[in-house]
Amino acid sequence: MDGDPAVEPELDSFTLFLPLPYRVALIIVLGVWAWGANLHYLHLIKIDVPALIRYPPRSSTTQPTHYLSCYRLATILSIPLGCSLLLFWAITQGHAQSVLEWELLPNIYLLFLVLAFALPFSVASSSGRTRFLTTLKRISVGGLAETQDGKFGDILMADALTSYAKVLGDLYVAICMFFSHGVSSTGKPDRTCGAAFAVPVILAIPSAIRLRQCLIEYGRVRRAGGRAGVHLANALKYSSAFPVIILSALQRGYDGHKMGMSEAGLFRLWLFFVFLNSAYSFYWDVAKDWDLSLFSAQRSNLEHPWGLRRQRYFHSKQIYYAVVVMDFFLRCTWSIKLSPHLDHFNDLEGGIFLMEALEVFRRWVWVFLRVETEWVRNTRGPMPDDILLGEFPKFDED
Repeated sequence: MDGDPAVEPELDSFTLFLPLPYRVALIIVLGVWAWGANLHYLHLIKIDVPALIRYPPRSSTTQPTHYLSCYRLATILSIPLGCSLLLFWAITQGHAQSVLEWELLPNIYLLFLVLAFALPFSVASSSGRTRFLTTLKRISVGGLAETQDGKFGDILMADALTSYAKVLGDLYVAICMFFSHGVSSTGKPDRTCGAAFAVPVILAIPSAIRLRQCLIEYGRVRRAGGRAGVHLANALKYSSAFPVIILSALQRGYDGHKMGMSEAGLFRLWLFFVFLNSAYSFYWDVAKDWDLSLFSAQRSNLEHPWGLRRQRYFHSKQIYYAVVVMDFFLRCTWSIKLSPHLDHFNDLEGGIFLMEALEVFRRWVWVFLRVETEWVRNTRGPMPDDILLGEFPKFDED
């Protein structure tokens, strides 16, 4: 992960086509579709996600399934977004002045997006939206429910927020610019809007939330007499994001007289911490979140394919290998900065948007294996080294 560098001095073609507020809205709406796809596929392979996150079951067979309700909500969000975009393109026709003047259109949609989640209308998944807001309120300060109250759901949402950190930062920038005098939220994004430290703080909040959740887990396991060290190790993983965020912010506003370090030295320090964060996070994805044996002495075992585990729900072992490779490369997108031909890719608004979208995509794929792993843990009974539920009774005994 790294911060967003300064972008082009003029209104670039990508911003003319897709201004910042629309980019934020598009990724959020795609996220709703993605969650529906998670629920749908996992339902098809007989993994009960609502039961894992302690979501109330359907009281009647006539009620739509959870994934259909999610798809319905995504459709309700998508149609106005498509209409708003088409109207915006028809009016502005790629002219810079028109793009700046019509900032109200995308911001009206952002308001609609907020109200769609906040208002208690019953057209689409009202109970799901209520649950989402309740969970978001609890985890927003690092809270963590007990197991029987949906702890796993809290952790899934908090982890998702870490992947949406840059999107949340851009949401703040769009709102700040909309309410700032003399600038337009559809213009060149000003990622120092409000204060130079505002966006870095927003980027750090999701990691801080997960850090506090890990410390809560550590305290619970210690009181129960279990092995709690793994939760401190998990907390350390989220802590490793903070130096990356800080150093990225310092690189954007580099001042050699104040820094006491050359720009090249600052970049090398950033490179060290971003490598540490990426390597640690990749290891944790594979070995802890997915319980795969790739980094274990038991990676080669007659009971399971090389590097995987014995109990698996996805039909092909190649799926697991492909996901591990994908996760590795998407964890290392920062390495683009090391290429002499692509080092300015993250300086372009289109590049920034693509990196945000790829991180959300990586998290979407991560969810499939993370939920499957949790289901395996619950159905086989907890093991001593399980991350989340090792200190609790079996799921079906709660």
